[in-house]
Amino acid sequence: MSGNESILIRTATVADAPGLARLAALDSAEPLTGRVLVAEVDGQLRAAHPLDGGRPVADPFAESEHVLTLLRAHARALAGAPGKRGGGRRRGRLLPLPA
Repeated sequence: MSGNESILIRTATVADAPGLARLAALDSAEPLTGRVLVAEVDGQLRAAHPLDGGRPVADPFAESEHVLTLLRAHARALAGAPGKRGGGRRRGRLLPLPA
């Protein structure tokens, strides 16, 4: 992990489909479906966490454990949001955490 990397946690969009497919293939996993959180590190998709169940995927050729930890924390926070099915905001962006 670099002290200078920029990490952005956000909800996936349709435009992320090719990157999510690439991550799943690199991680020898099935493609993710449903609502997904993604983590970009310095502008590159590094990991993804399904909000509707399933296992997260990450680039095995890059340091990813700290990114997966951030994704899990965001997913737990969204799941614990009161009054929301599965937690989470339906609009807007998730705020990036400082690296």
